[in-house]
Amino acid sequence: MFEFDQYLGFLAFLTILTIGFWLMIFLITFVVPYWIGGSLIERMKEIKEEKKAKREADSL
Repeated sequence: MFEFDQYLGFLAFLTILTIGFWLMIFLITFVVPYWIGGSLIERMKEIKEEKKAKREADSL
């Protein structure tokens, strides 16, 4: 059915496919939510600082 080099190519293909699958699962479940959450927290801090600076400027 398969010759040895075809068998190695098939194993290499399956290995790359499996690595890609688990990498996508990791990125979707951990990295992307962490990235989005961190950017939202940073944006909230910036908005809070802008409000504080505006309040201080208005009180002067």
